[in-house]
Amino acid sequence: MDPGTPPLASTEDGALEEYWVPDGENSESLAPESAPPAPHACTYCGLENAQLAVKCGTCDKWFCNGKGTLAGSHIVTHLVQSKHNVVCLHEQLPLGAETLECYHCGNRNVFLLGFVAAKQDLVVVVLCRLPCAHQRDMNWETSEWQPLVDGRLLLSWVAPAPLQEDMAHTRPILGDTVRRLEAQWRMNKDASVADVDPAADPADALLPVLLRYNDAATYHNSWVPLVEAEAECDRSLKESQALEHISLVWATLASGAHQAQFTLSTYENNNLLIAVGEELQLHYRGLGAADPESWSGMGRIVLLPSARSEFFTVELNRLPVLPPTHATTGFTVEFLWKGIPYARMLTAVKRFATDEKSVSAHLYHTILGHEVVNVEFNSSVPKNFAVPGLTVLNASQQKAVQSAVRRPLLLIQGPPGTGKTVTSLAIIYYLTKYQKTRVLVCAPLNVAVDHLTQKLRAAGINAVRLYAKTRENTESAMLDHCSLSLAAESLSPKLQKLYAKYKQGYELAPKDLTKLMGSLRASEKAILKGADVVCSTCIGAMDSRLSGSFSTVLIDESTQACELEALIPVVKGAKQLILVGDHHQLGPVIIDKRASKAGLSQSLFERLIALGHVPSRLEIQYRMNPALSEFPSNMFYEGSLQNGVTLEDRTWERLTFPWPVPGCPMMFWVNYGKEEMSANGSSYLNRVEAMNVEKIISKLFMDGIKPDQIGVITPYEGQRAYIAHYMQLNTLIASKRAQYEEVEIQSVDAFQGREKDFIILSCVRANEDRNIGFLSDPRRLNVALTRAKYGMVVLGNPRSLSRNKLWNRLLVHYRERGCLVEGPLDNLQFSLVPLTEFKDHPPINKRGFQQANQGYNMPDDMQSMLSYIPDDDDYAEMPVLGHSGFDDQTTLDDVRWPQLSANQVSRLEALNEEFERSVGGFPAGRGDEERTKSKGNSRATQDEANLQSIAHAFASALNI
Repeated sequence: MDPGTPPLASTEDGALEEYWVPDGENSESLAPESAPPAPHACTYCGLENAQLAVKCGTCDKWFCNGKGTLAGSHIVTHLVQSKHNVVCLHEQLPLGAETLECYHCGNRNVFLLGFVAAKQDLVVVVLCRLPCAHQRDMNWETSEWQPLVDGRLLLSWVAPAPLQEDMAHTRPILGDTVRRLEAQWRMNKDASVADVDPAADPADALLPVLLRYNDAATYHNSWVPLVEAEAECDRSLKESQALEHISLVWATLASGAHQAQFTLSTYENNNLLIAVGEELQLHYRGLGAADPESWSGMGRIVLLPSARSEFFTVELNRLPVLPPTHATTGFTVEFLWKGIPYARMLTAVKRFATDEKSVSAHLYHTILGHEVVNVEFNSSVPKNFAVPGLTVLNASQQKAVQSAVRRPLLLIQGPPGTGKTVTSLAIIYYLTKYQKTRVLVCAPLNVAVDHLTQKLRAAGINAVRLYAKTRENTESAMLDHCSLSLAAESLSPKLQKLYAKYKQGYELAPKDLTKLMGSLRASEKAILKGADVVCSTCIGAMDSRLSGSFSTVLIDESTQACELEALIPVVKGAKQLILVGDHHQLGPVIIDKRASKAGLSQSLFERLIALGHVPSRLEIQYRMNPALSEFPSNMFYEGSLQNGVTLEDRTWERLTFPWPVPGCPMMFWVNYGKEEMSANGSSYLNRVEAMNVEKIISKLFMDGIKPDQIGVITPYEGQRAYIAHYMQLNTLIASKRAQYEEVEIQSVDAFQGREKDFIILSCVRANEDRNIGFLSDPRRLNVALTRAKYGMVVLGNPRSLSRNKLWNRLLVHYRERGCLVEGPLDNLQFSLVPLTEFKDHPPINKRGFQQANQGYNMPDDMQSMLSYIPDDDDYAEMPVLGHSGFDDQTTLDDVRWPQLSANQVSRLEALNEEFERSVGGFPAGRGDEERTKSKGNSRATQDEANLQSIAHAFASALNI
């Protein structure tokens, strides 16, 4: 510490207080409340210089433009955390007391605002990025537009950043304190830093999950807090998505039911995370809460915006009070949170722990991580086995099918394009046709379940798709073919007429409705009972309509489900479990960062591999041009992927696209555009890359490539929205605009499991710090690079990307093959851009990606996009993929246990006692005959082992 720097006050436990103690004064005489702060003082750090003060125009709190220890300035950090976007300047700032807004349209979203110079006068003008900065008839140098927020700071001529001496006597504030303070403000707008404990409460820490568990009590107690934390985080996120001042367009159906449509700008929609079937509440206040016209009504989303419609469509529930259809403005939309998925996870883990019939003893002990005797079923697949309508299985697929029907547990790893679906179909076909076994087929996402169901029906398998009740009345190609809506066809003609009226929204008499629902339930039960295969999401497997047990369970895309999500179908009585997935591709989407770090982001598939279960890997890919598959094979799969297609099979004839190397349809196009914060402040965009994406698409269109053959992948929602909007504004011909709108622009997550003929990847990140955020996640890169069949273009800034070892390998790969280029699209030249050099650069197929990237980040981006801008240190805290991320609980006798405080011990004991009280204890010796003896005979008593195992987890969490 500098001699002139005042010391920090310290509490009894050593924690530092967030205020300074000048020399010669004691801490008691300097309480933070001793002198009231100036009205314009920074709410974070307390800086009181009016010449450095800016105000949030939404909540009227003052901040400075200094960073301190945060990744962004205090005002920008607040705007991002609170989802506010209006900035007002103090009167003593150079621009005076102004609210920043677009000169042309009045838009006040500071993340959309930038400045341009006038063509004649010596002035600058503030304009919004879209659409005003793209107007062609304005008197501004719009090509020189620059954002007002750069590097997470307001530009210095807008609001100067404090100097070091300005910050010397301010209150240091950390990211955790900011997050807790912002959370407090949602409940109490008058809260201050003094109301937030600077040290996290140890009781709030989540204990990490284990690799092995002594018993189901420990297993249950490890997972429940994580699920509860995730549920609370999800609830807070959902309830924060309220939309105000919404305009509605009303429609009345023939049945008398009402529909309401509303639209949002592309940017307002950035962070809106909703799906078809979700429930919401509409409010209309009239002239105030006491106005007689005030109204509130419930409804659900039936249609989302698409390339053909910009509207969200809501169908209202029938209410005694009719909606105010004469009003079109002044509405508020609140989205309702339902905790059904989390409740079902908790039910599943409790059932696993207490119900002996929920799962076989073999699977029970395997899931807990115990050593069990290997067993095989007396079953074998004929050598000439084939599924009607499918191609002949290759050797690795045949091996996987053979193993699946013989073992009680099998993991099937399917790298991109290797035919996971074909293999799953073959397994299900054999089990249902040859062994007459009923199979429960699940996947985490509806789109994967729909795809599997269609393939099963096409193969002649009697499969039924079980939808959640909220989705049954929404548009889906599956509903007319194999869902429970077929139950209506077995009704009497009279009931079918009633059902038709019910579907159209007509109100039925109570007696008719009761009779109809009873008949439908009976018909649904008969259909489910008669089906050979029932398909549902993992969460849907606990639907009350799906009674009875399933001895065989197959979970597709299982690596995208967290462990307890995958456990839901397993506890339906599984004796045989087949997990299909690829742990080198994207994992579960977890919102709560604490729960993710504690292990909720790990799939059951991954933990079983960490336990030593060797997956059956599919080894022949049929998707990519061999030139495209080379890098993913060497980097992610130890060079084991073989090509089932040739260069000729994946060469597009008569294509004039300027590939740098003939016969090698790939290139990395060097772009030096700078990243900018998106309109909601929580994502990024890159205007230069967006402009070049449009040029690539235009060139492909000229070669006759259709819109549905092209996919644009970008990791950031801000870039996705900007590209879509840019192409609409940049295309003057209406027919051409429709063509551009049909090009799919999505995130990496949305493209997992899918393919396109041509893929364009926009990397976005380009900054002076050379921080690339979650682009450093190898699984995300693996998915992005393996979607294309015929050609792949990557746009990015090598100077930023090459600082990461994984991306450095990719850039070196492109450079060695002559595919690293720069310049205009019609005159590309080999790029000589210098790449960061790493000393340890052995051949990539010798090391694989686990060592290529030192630490990777998985704060996932919520259903496809980055939903917040994390602090830079977030990326250094995640484990290297390949390390299990679990604590081991197998050698209890060899562990020297740390001394826990009395409070810690009582907390652990209370946790176990509460659970055992709620379930009435556990069945003793469940399946002991299948469990082998652990190494070493000096085992503590069971009670001591239980306490030790929990203490081990607690010690790990505290780094004792």
